[in-house]
Amino acid sequence: MEHIGEVFAKIISLAMMSIFMQNAIFDRAFGANVAIYVSRRDEHVVGFTVGITAMTTAASAASYFFDKTVLPMKYGYLFMPLIYIGVIGVLYVAGLFLLWKFFHATFKKIKKFVHLAIFNCAVIGALFLNSSYGSDIWSYIGYGFGTGIGFFLAGFFLNIAHDRLDSEKIPKVFRGYPIMMIYIGVVSLAFNVLVGYTAKF
Repeated sequence: MEHIGEVFAKIISLAMMSIFMQNAIFDRAFGANVAIYVSRRDEHVVGFTVGITAMTTAASAASYFFDKTVLPMKYGYLFMPLIYIGVIGVLYVAGLFLLWKFFHATFKKIKKFVHLAIFNCAVIGALFLNSSYGSDIWSYIGYGFGTGIGFFLAGFFLNIAHDRLDSEKIPKVFRGYPIMMIYIGVVSLAFNVLVGYTAKF
C-alpha cells in the first residue's frame, strides 16, 4: 500500500500537469465556448468551476474502474464514450437530487445553468485523457481535479480581459466572440511556450 505522502504527491503532480501543461482550454480547447460564456460575470467563473471540478473529479474516480475492466477487452475502446457519458449522466442526476433534497435554495439558483457546467468537452475530455495519463485511481483523481482548476485559471484570464476586449477600441466586427477566440489563441501560445513546447518546423 502506498504511503499517504506518495499518494498526495501523485495527486498534486497530475493536478499541476493538467492545470498548466495540459490546460483544458489553452492546450486542448476543451470547453472554450463555455469559458467565454462564464467569463462575462465574476460569480459565474467560481460557480461553474465548482461544478466542473466536482464532476471531473468524481467522474474520473468512477471511470477508473471502467477503464481497468472494459478498456482491456477486445474492442473495449468502442464502448468507452458511451460509458463516460453514462457515468457523467448518473453523477449529474445524483448531484441534482442531493441538491434538491438538502440544498433547495441552491438548487433553484443553479438549475438553469448546471447542465452547461456538467455536459461539456472539458468534463468528458478529462475522462478520455485520464485513460492515457492515469495509472491508478489517485492519478485519475489528481488529473480530474486539475482539469477543473485549469478551467478556473482559463476562466479567470478570460474574465479579467473581458472588459478590455469589449471596449470601443476594438473594431466592432471583432468584438465579442471573435476577439475572445483570438485572445484564447494568443494565451494558448504563451502557455505552450511556458511549458516548453517548440515548433516542429
